[in-house]
Amino acid sequence: MANRLKGTVVGKDEGSIFGPMNFPSRLIEEAVAAFSRFPGIGKKTALRLTLHLLRQDPAEARQLAEAVSKLASEIKYCRKCHNISDAGLCLICGNERRDQSLVCVVADMRDVIAIENTGQFGGVYHVLGGLITPMEGIGPDQLKFASLENRVVSGDIRELVLAFSATMEGDTTAFYIGRKFKDAGIRMSTIARGIAIGGELEYADEITLGRSIQQRIPFGL
Repeated sequence: MANRLKGTVVGKDEGSIFGPMNFPSRLIEEAVAAFSRFPGIGKKTALRLTLHLLRQDPAEARQLAEAVSKLASEIKYCRKCHNISDAGLCLICGNERRDQSLVCVVADMRDVIAIENTGQFGGVYHVLGGLITPMEGIGPDQLKFASLENRVVSGDIRELVLAFSATMEGDTTAFYIGRKFKDAGIRMSTIARGIAIGGELEYADEITLGRSIQQRIPFGL
């Protein structure tokens, strides 16, 4: 049986056999509760983060608090593509060297970051804010389709690149966009889906392997 000693934190986190955590300080308890609200952060990890902050210079803790406060109060969303931004127009949309007629449509800002990290895309983006998910009551009206339509109608777009996850929701969203803009006179493409670099064919799932065969490209030496 666990001994509950003064100043000792004991308890359970994600399946431990002990009871709820006991804290020597209400402030520590509140900090742990705040950290544990983050995705993938259990109470043990939250406690480690809290104790780490306590061991640092107080100025670092204040800097963290100020950064989070500014994030909550000053972050904006680009009026054109809905990506996160420090101003009314994000750095990507405001970059004259980007191809403004080539628009990559993504579900959320994490996809923008992932694609930007490849360094292979020179166009701009449109962030829908999610995918069409009927089971959760998320339809086109809950997403940023109206502004996308306005961009297409403006005549400034020559190609839409549909960059969605290989899921039923991603395919449903791509299908909806394809039907909606099929007569808009613009090109529509989707990201290729295939075998990961370094991956073995025998470990690839049938759907991925099948699409890799169907969407094969010319081989050149």
